[in-house]
Amino acid sequence: MVRIVKMKFKVEEIPAFLILFEEKRALIAGFPGCQGVRLLNDVHSPEIYYTYSHWNSPADLENYRNSDLFKGVWAETKIKFSDRPEAWSFEEIE
Repeated sequence: MVRIVKMKFKVEEIPAFLILFEEKRALIAGFPGCQGVRLLNDVHSPEIYYTYSHWNSPADLENYRNSDLFKGVWAETKIKFSDRPEAWSFEEIE
């Protein structure tokens, strides 16, 4: 399963977000059921970032979303937004 989250940041908050992401990336990627997480930046809108994560199952993603790790990271991240985030979940088809 792939999860993509679109986040639009206040320009002045981007450096702090990038530091936070680098600090937490290994913890997120090491969460049970997570196969990895990447950060992408929109080439046309530099204030827009996406997280792209792979999960073994929807239940694994839900366990992460209910974890203290997610709650802490999300609390620190969402105050930096300039717009509402959007999220999509996909099943990979080979």
